[in-house]
Formats: sequence, C-alpha cells, structure tokens
Amino acid sequence: MSKLTVYRGEVFDFMDSPLEREEAYRYFPDGALVVQEGEIVDCGPFQEMDGRYADCERVDYSGKLLMPGFIDSHIHYPQAEIIGMYGKQLLDWLNDYTFPAEQAFASPEHADKVAHFFIRELLRNGTTACMAYATVHPASVAALFSVASEYNMCMLAGKVLMDRNAPAGLTDTVESGESESRSLIERWHGKGRNRYVITPRFALSCSSEQLAAAGRLHKQYPDTYIQTHLSENKNEIANTLSLFPDCRDYLEVYERAGLVTDRSVFGHCIHLSESESRRLATAGSIVAHCPTSNLFLGSGLFDMQRANRTGLQTLLATDVGAGTSFSMLRTMGEAYKVQQLNGYPMSVFESLYKCTLGAAKALHLDDEIGSFKPGCKADFIVLDYAATPLQQTRMEYLRRNGKWTLEGKLFGLQTLGDDRNVRAVYVRGKKMNFSSF
Repeated sequence: MSKLTVYRGEVFDFMDSPLEREEAYRYFPDGALVVQEGEIVDCGPFQEMDGRYADCERVDYSGKLLMPGFIDSHIHYPQAEIIGMYGKQLLDWLNDYTFPAEQAFASPEHADKVAHFFIRELLRNGTTACMAYATVHPASVAALFSVASEYNMCMLAGKVLMDRNAPAGLTDTVESGESESRSLIERWHGKGRNRYVITPRFALSCSSEQLAAAGRLHKQYPDTYIQTHLSENKNEIANTLSLFPDCRDYLEVYERAGLVTDRSVFGHCIHLSESESRRLATAGSIVAHCPTSNLFLGSGLFDMQRANRTGLQTLLATDVGAGTSFSMLRTMGEAYKVQQLNGYPMSVFESLYKCTLGAAKALHLDDEIGSFKPGCKADFIVLDYAATPLQQTRMEYLRRNGKWTLEGKLFGLQTLGDDRNVRAVYVRGKKMNFSSF
C-alpha cells in the first residue's frame, strides 16, 4: 500500500448547498485531510485523524485554510494575452481585440505557449479545474488538453464553432466544424481527466445549420458538454433576433438545435426573460455568472436572487479575458458587489459553494472534485487569511472585537483576497511548484 499523508490545518468543504440548508458545510478549526495515491481518504478533527493514521507523513498548515480547489465554469484561454484591454462594449471588443488575438492560434507553437501560461496562471490562483473555450483551430484544443495532462488537471474544453460573422481566418464550415469536433472528441474526451465541450461561440457567429450540427454531435456523444453565450449584451440580443426572426427569443435559437440540456453551460444570461429562465431551469441547464466581465464591458447586472428563486443552477466564473482576473476570490468579491446593487447581499458560503461543490454537481463531476468526500481526487488549496498587511490588520480586529468567526474570515478572503492568499495548490495530491511558474 502506498503511503498516506495527513495535512493539518483548518479544513473546510461543502456537503450540500447553503441555499438548501444552513449547516451545509463541514469545518474543522484544527482539522486534518488524509490523502493516498492522489485521492481523498478521510478528513476530520486532527486529534482523531492523528490517532487513526499514526504512522503517516504529516504536512503542517496550521492556521491556514484547506479547501477544495476552485472550479471556473467559463473562461477563454486564448484571451489570456488581452486581459485588461480597453473595454468598449461586447461586440466592439470582440472585433478589436478578441478576433485578432485568436487568429494567432493557427500556430501550434503559439497555442502551446499560451496554454502553458494559462494553466499556470489558473493554478497560481487556486483554480484546479475549468471549462474553457479554445479557438476555431483544432491545434488550440490539442495544446490545452496536452498541457492540462502534464499537470494531471481536470480540463473541460472544446474547439470554437464559427461559420459566419467573423474574420476569414477564424471561420470554419458546418462540415469542417463538425468533422474537426468529432475528431477531437474521439482523441481527447475521457482521456485522463480531459472532457470535451461542444462549443458554438454564440448564435451571432453560427448559422442554424452549424448549431444543428453541434446538437447532433452532442446526441451522438451524450456525455460531452455544451458551452456557449446567451443574453450577455442588449445589442447582441437584438442582432441575434434579427438573424433568427422566426424565434420568439434568444434561447429558442439554441432549443431548436438541441443545445439546451443538463450538460449545457450558458455564459452570462444577464437579460433573460422570465420564460427563458424557467425553461433553462426545467432543462437543468447551467448559467455561468461572470461579474468582472459584465462590469468591465458594461453588459449589465446579473440577478442572482431571481435565478435562485427560479431554480437556475448558477455558477461563478472569471470569463478571462473580458473578465479582469484569474482569481476566483476576486470574482466572488465582485459578484457580491453586483448582488448588493440588486438588493441581495449574497453570503460568502453561497459564493464559495458556486465555485466548488456546486460547480462540481452542476457539471456531474461531484464524484471526482469539489469536496473532500472519500474517493474524490485530491485537488485542494491552502489559503492564507492574512497574506497582506491590510488583511493582517483586519484579522487582528476580528480577534480583538469578538468577531473571530468562520464567516468573518472567509468574507475577508472574498473581499480582499487574490493570488497572494494562495499558499499551496495540490492536484491529484501533488503539490504544484510555484517557483517553476
């Protein structure tokens, strides 16, 4: 039997949604996480684990928080280079920055270089799994899956489908898009920890025939995923309806193509009608809320309270490069501010759930990631509550004034945290070496 390792620290994970019950999480102030062969074996109070696993290797992170790694449900790896470019609005931003940057991925060497940077940046920020867009080039997908495999990381990704309203170097055809996607599925889906995501960029860049082809692919490979964009920008919605005049609303464009399923992730969804919200909820589809991107491009304020009331599965995501940070901590902080403007002070527990166990459940991956359930992969992070002088001062205030609670400490991470708070990252039980990043 291979050796077990006991990691000591504050141990925190979810067992259920905090929207469903108050005590939805486990927290051991002096806890232990037990790992063997890259999988979770046990967790609980340190004294109990110390006696149960007496002869095991120990790694001491006392005073630090051990929790499952973050899951980013909507991100564009080819846009890592253009993060923070002058925003404008969505459609202008795509034409001025996104499409020119993505044309460079015709080069496999460029794709490989950016894929290495992208995954290192994710890991440096504590994100151990993500659902990512590549470009129209098959080599861009191969590069991302190959690099993810080097780190044994859970990666969900796919080739973008676009057969109109994009530069010539970024368009495919219905036939080539379907054929290339099928080849990529056969090569990569289920290989190691890679999963394939069928990826029509959005209705503006895909003909009805291409959307239908994407639906056929998913029917042929039902354990693949689907990702696209929906109702991000009011001009986008108006232009979409002008291209599909026989559809009553934006969502119907995707429904007709068979793309609205319980394995579909729709980015943004800011301007949904009540009918669209209900239909998405009924289908079991997933909404990826991207607050830094929505604010940066002036797209609007997503209404989380309405989404929860409707029963929509809603996750948090960075949407790099329109999103302005790889950090899920910063993303949670901005999500809180957006919901404050909507009159809904979202709890830190809801935020954390939506990028750990909530994301894993929505993506049908909760037997692998998202919690410290025995048998899950040992993808976990170690967070320092007080990585900066300002955070240290805040923590001292909590101690001094009787506010030393888990919620108070976590809320500080959400509002003030970033990559500096990530002390260590483990993927399948292997510690990532930040010095090599």
